[in-house]
Amino acid sequence: MIKLPKNEGLNIVPFIDIMLVLLAIILSISTFIAQGSIKINLPSSQSSINMSEKEEKISISIDAQNIFYVDDKKISLDELKHTIDNLNPKTIVELKSDKDSKFESFVKVIDLLKAKKHENFQILTEKKND
Repeated sequence: MIKLPKNEGLNIVPFIDIMLVLLAIILSISTFIAQGSIKINLPSSQSSINMSEKEEKISISIDAQNIFYVDDKKISLDELKHTIDNLNPKTIVELKSDKDSKFESFVKVIDLLKAKKHENFQILTEKKND
């Protein structure tokens, strides 16, 4: 067993250094995990309103690279068509399109909804601050 002289205490500075490094690693990993959703910059609108959360919904998103997502899961245009074909007519479709995405991608989704005669959808925007 190691004997310490009576006047010397245990040096805990290296222990604190190790704990700070571990804390930094944990914080950076937890921040990465928390940002798992798709980043979409919605266009702003002055007439934007909040909708109720009670009805059955499906979310269709288009990111800046024109990639389609259904409920935050990447999907191809053919799979999107199949998903829309199997929708209940009362299901609300939330359309989120990044302001930097091509308008053509947004029109493709609207065209698929019109072909199915599904008119129960809403276009999501951000409230414009004056």
